[in-house]
Amino acid sequence: MTAHRHGTQGTGQPHGHAPHAPFHAHGPDDAQHRHAHELRPTQRRALLLSLILTGGFAVVEVLGGWLANSLALMSDAGHMAADAGALLIALVAARLAARPVSETNSFGYGRAEVIGAFVNALTMLAIVVWIIVEAVTRVFKPLPITGSTVMIVAVIGLLVNIVVLWVLSHDHGGLNSRAAAIHVLGDLLGSVAAIIAGAVVYFTGWTLIDPILSVLVALLILRSTWSLARDSVNVLMEAVPDGIDYRGVGRALAGIDGVVSVHDLHVWQMSAERRALSAHLLLRQAHDWPAVLGGARAMLQGSFGIDHVTLQPEWLATHAGAGSGKVIPLKVETQEEHQHG
Repeated sequence: MTAHRHGTQGTGQPHGHAPHAPFHAHGPDDAQHRHAHELRPTQRRALLLSLILTGGFAVVEVLGGWLANSLALMSDAGHMAADAGALLIALVAARLAARPVSETNSFGYGRAEVIGAFVNALTMLAIVVWIIVEAVTRVFKPLPITGSTVMIVAVIGLLVNIVVLWVLSHDHGGLNSRAAAIHVLGDLLGSVAAIIAGAVVYFTGWTLIDPILSVLVALLILRSTWSLARDSVNVLMEAVPDGIDYRGVGRALAGIDGVVSVHDLHVWQMSAERRALSAHLLLRQAHDWPAVLGGARAMLQGSFGIDHVTLQPEWLATHAGAGSGKVIPLKVETQEEHQHG
């Protein structure tokens, strides 16, 4: 009879399938999960203050851009509105992510933060497209621009963005904090562009500078936004995390004394901060399992930062016929087998 044991999530202690074993709905790492995602009161206040400043001034810039016919100012207003949305999503997502696991969500709500970051990225991509389309229209159909109004409003917007960015710099969070920071940084660049555009129009009357600088800022924002969208999609698609060598992990597991080979290896990002792994290990002897499990947990945490580990042992005597229907097959020979092969 083949014994199937798994390292528990977060503890790595083997589970037996004994009858009448107690079952706990909340895993041993539930408190750690909630602590990792829960916002401190200072962080919550910082996000709320940033949300009020950003959202309030977005309305001011919309009015100023409309009165001055400035695309640079309107695009900056769009950025600030997106900033406000990003900050709101960050607050909601962090609250959801801090909720404990349940019978219907056994992994918890950590990916709420990733979903929020993905929504933020899509929002910024939509704004970038709008800016570029509007800028092309303004090139062929230029509108009169009130340069003085643009400069005054943009300078105030720049100061607001500097304050918000300073407040957010004290929040060292994951993807969602990064998303909010990208929004604010992009809006800061937009304010600078609006100031330059207003000054050029005011002193020279050259209105084409307005759409030109708007497109330049949009392209700069696009680079960071695309990176954020890619990272959040990779988490949602359970791709191997950045910086993790998939085959390197397999070789490291196969190199543990007592392990013959590794198969069904999966490595993925559970949330913005936590990495997970599951694998089947073929062992020489059944009694090697406790030492292999302890060594594997320590190695994966220390070398790869993987703290959520599930391993299933298999013995040579019962391995015949195993391996059918594997999703990600991986057979890594140990150095000893390679030398005798």
